[in-house]
Formats: sequence, C-alpha cells, structure tokens
Amino acid sequence: MAIVKDMAAAPPIALPTASPFAALWPFAALLGLAVLLPLTGNEYWALIATRACIYWVLVSGLNLIVGYAGQLAIGYVALLTIGAYTTAVLAAGNLFEPLHPFLALTIAALTGAVFGVVVGLPALRLRTFYFAMTTLGFATIVTQVALAWQDVTGGGIGIVGPTMPAPLDTAWGFYYACLAVAAVCTWITGNIARSRFGRALVTVRDAEVAAEASGIAKPRLLIWVFILAGALAAFAGGLFATLQTYITPDAFTFDLSLLFFIAVLIGGRGSILGPLLGTLLLTLLPEVAAPLAAWSTFLYAALLLVIVLAIPGGIAALIDPRNRRALPDNRAVIPRPELLPALLGQQPPHAGLALRNIVLAFGGVRAIDGLDLDLRPGEVHGLIGPNGSGKTTTLNVISGYYRPETGEMTCDAAPLPAGDAVGRAARGIARTFQTPRVVGEASVLENVMVGAMIEGRAGFLEALLSLPRQRREERETTARAHQALAAVGLGALADVRADRLQHSELRFMEIARALMLRPAFLMLDEPAAGLSTDEIKRLDQLIRAVGRQGTGVLLVEHHADLIFEICDRITVLNLGKVLAAGTPDEIRTHKEVVSAYLGG
Repeated sequence: MAIVKDMAAAPPIALPTASPFAALWPFAALLGLAVLLPLTGNEYWALIATRACIYWVLVSGLNLIVGYAGQLAIGYVALLTIGAYTTAVLAAGNLFEPLHPFLALTIAALTGAVFGVVVGLPALRLRTFYFAMTTLGFATIVTQVALAWQDVTGGGIGIVGPTMPAPLDTAWGFYYACLAVAAVCTWITGNIARSRFGRALVTVRDAEVAAEASGIAKPRLLIWVFILAGALAAFAGGLFATLQTYITPDAFTFDLSLLFFIAVLIGGRGSILGPLLGTLLLTLLPEVAAPLAAWSTFLYAALLLVIVLAIPGGIAALIDPRNRRALPDNRAVIPRPELLPALLGQQPPHAGLALRNIVLAFGGVRAIDGLDLDLRPGEVHGLIGPNGSGKTTTLNVISGYYRPETGEMTCDAAPLPAGDAVGRAARGIARTFQTPRVVGEASVLENVMVGAMIEGRAGFLEALLSLPRQRREERETTARAHQALAAVGLGALADVRADRLQHSELRFMEIARALMLRPAFLMLDEPAAGLSTDEIKRLDQLIRAVGRQGTGVLLVEHHADLIFEICDRITVLNLGKVLAAGTPDEIRTHKEVVSAYLGG
C-alpha cells in the first residue's frame, strides 16, 4: 500500500520550459564579433580570421567523426589537400577548359565526399590506433600524388590558387564569404548533432552494444557522416587554396593535420561550441606566440596534455551547465506505472518468441546445451540459475550478439535470424544489460531518446537542413522520452548528465530507453542488482505493469523473492541445460532446483 501511495503522490509530468535561445547565444555573440571585425581596419586580422573560418569548415565535419563518432581520424589534412588541388587545377584549366571558381569549389566538395567514404571505410572494421594509421597513410599518398603529377599539380613547384570574382576578391570580401560558409557549417552540423543521427553517433562511440540493441546500423550511419565531413573538408581546401593564392605540397603538413585533430579534442566530445572555440584558440595561438613558431608541434602537444589532465572533458565540460547543477542526495526513484498505457499502447496479438534445441559452445564448454524456451505475450518469464549457468548467454543469443551452433529461433512464428543484433529492434525485441550501457556525457533524456531511433522516418538530409518532418519527429520523440522517464520515476532528472546518476537510477533509465521501442518482448538482465529493498518493490510494480500491456518480459535475476513474486513461469538453467520449467509454485518445490540453486 505504501508503494501505491507514493505513486499516487508523484508529481505530474512537467516538460522543460527553458528557452532554446539559451544554447544559441554564444554562437550569436561569436558571429556578432566576427561581423564587426572589419571595424579594426587591419587586413592582417582579416587574413587570420579568414583562416580560422576555413579551418572551422573542415573541423565542423571532422568533429562529427572524432568528437561524436569517436573515430581517430588524424590524417584529415588529406581531404583539405584534395579540395585545394581540385579547385586550383579546375580553375586554372590544367585538365579541361578553365572553370568558374564557384563550379570548381562545387566539384571539389563532391570529390571530397567520395574520398571521405574511401578514407572512412576502414573505420567499419578498424578501430582506434589502426584507423588513425590508415588516415595518416592516405594523407601521405595524396601528398606523393601531388608531387608526382607535375603536369597537372605543378609537383614541388606548386600551382596558383583560384581567384574569386568581385566583391570576393578583396580581403574583407573573401572574409565575409568564408564567415558565411562557416556559419552554415555550424548550423548544419549542429542540426545533425541534435538529431537522432547525432544521438546514434555518440551511442556508437560510448555504448555500441546498446546502439545495436536500439537498431542503430553503424556502417550506414558512418558512411553518411564521412560523406558530409569529406565534402566540408574538400570545400575548405578550395577556400584555403584561394586564401594562400599559391599552393604546394609543403602547405599541407602533419602539423596542420594535428591542429585539426587537437581542436576537436580540446574542444570536447559531443559538442559543437567546444571544438569551435578550440579551432579559434589554435588558429590564434601561433600568432600570439609567433617567436615560438618552430615549437608549434610541442605547443599543441603540451596544450593537449594540459587539457587531458586538468579538464578531461575539454572546453565543452567547462561551459556545460549540467556539470554545475547540484542534485539532491536523498532523491528517490518512484515509478508511475499508470503512465505506461499511454506510452506503450496495447500490444497487438503476438505468437510469442520460441527457442528450440539451442546449442552454443565456447571452446569445449557448452554454455547452452539443448535449450528450449517459450516467451509468451503479456507474460513475465523468469530465467534463473547459478552463476555460469547460461542465463545472460541466452539473452545474447536471442538479442543476436551470439550465433548458436544448432537450433532454431522464431518470433511471431517467423524465423528469427541468428547473429542479427541490429535487426532485433525492428522485430520489437528490446533489452537492458547486466552493466548499464549508457552515454555518460549525454543527458538522461538524450539517452532515453536513443531507444526510439528506428521510429524516425526523416532522413539524413532532412536532419541536415532541419526540415519540417525532422523537427516534428524530434518534438514527438522528446515528448515520449519525457513520458518514459516519468513512467520509470526519473522525470525530474531529464536534463542531468547520465554520468551523474546513481547506479539504481541508471537501471531505471535503461528500462525507459527500452520502453521507447514499444517492445513486444522485453529482456531484463539483472535489473534489481544494486537496488535497495524499496527500489526492488517499485521495480516489481513497474515490470508487472509492462506485462499487463501485452509485452512479454524475460527476466534474468538473482533476487529469488522478486522472481517468485512477479513471474508467471520460470525456467531454471544449470550448466547450460534446462533443469526445470514451470510455475513459481512448481519450481519452489522442485527437488533438483532446491538442491542446485535455492538451497535447502
């Protein structure tokens, strides 16, 4: 009765009312200062500011790869080189009739998009250091081609950069053009970052297993990002060739590539404003410390070391208000199951999920040995057994992370393909994990919104341009995520960074993310681990309510009281085999179960 009273007393859902302009004013302030820069009358500052704008055009795209997707793309100067030479060669007519600089820039961007995919394809198989080496290797190849193709590129002598038409042929005219391009790049990459694609990128970066469980296809997602980043980098190269007026392979050094990469790192992951400030800082640093120009690589490395040691989150962490907002110490998670009907709806008729004679071995050990299991709609099915009995392995087989050696799986009487983790979400199969898989630097709300990834219909280009369908879907997903958080008792923590939550809160947050899928089947892997007695009772009420909506729940848990209290049926595993299966009353009195697991 106490639990019911707590739920009844829970406050109503309150959507945040913070003004959207709160996040935009730093960008508006920077743009205002940039627009007023010509008042200085100093064309030297026009040169420096133009260079900063061009660098940001490249870094804005690279930020999606490094800062959001977590890929170590160190040699992105190669795309700048390709864009610079493509624009200069086409404008000079070294291959065909001379083209207008604007057309040459457009072709350079398209060329960069193609090579962006070429550079990025290894990221689908290689990780961290190995991918970084492939990007550096590609940069070396591009430089050698520029040196060897003398008839077109001028080799080591170089080639004249394109000349822009009036009024862009003056220092301040070209500066304003580059500033406009930089502003557009800030807008479009910000649109991606705030969309379901941006949330998918950071989930792939920090919680790839959870991303797969939410239906996020990493290859398709990364290819789109590499296309965009390659196009921006090559376009920046064309602008760079115009600014330099004359380009040689020596202009595209490793130091320049390092500058782009470090700008993202010191700016902070998962931020647009942080890397923008990082780019400005690193562009101005050589001018402020001109006598130390020969030590530029050392200065970049030292600055990066200071940031990593003193401010691991970079500039973004310093300016993120969610880090400074105090949280109450005695907060309680009080779910509101009465909100689930509106969130989940009533499940249509399902034939259930079935496993037949599943066998999976690791080496010579059979983790699952001839398992039969049926999960029915609207039923809470317990899966228990000693440690190492194959419970989590069973969930991983159903989830598509493991491929069984023999056996069959069906979902709604249709074959369930083995080893297809990404495809499970589309079949209405959601899950949580033994150790919560979350994006710590994202808000609780953003983490939960990831669960609705597959419901989005707006494409990448619609997100890029923030078209009406994209904005409508974002509003709807945000409202549903608030509803899911209120249902699990975390409504007041929606805007808090996930890495500031207590362990028990992370457990409920994972459930909220899974519920965003409106799952037909929900698999919970030890959701009560680390919860207090009161929290377990509230979890009990929540799971029961999910089952009443027609969702089949498969519950792996070591808290025997919870299992016997809420489960309709129970399967007991021991050494990968089914030791017993039946109702809670039957399992309680099963001699072998009592001996092997329950004790007594």
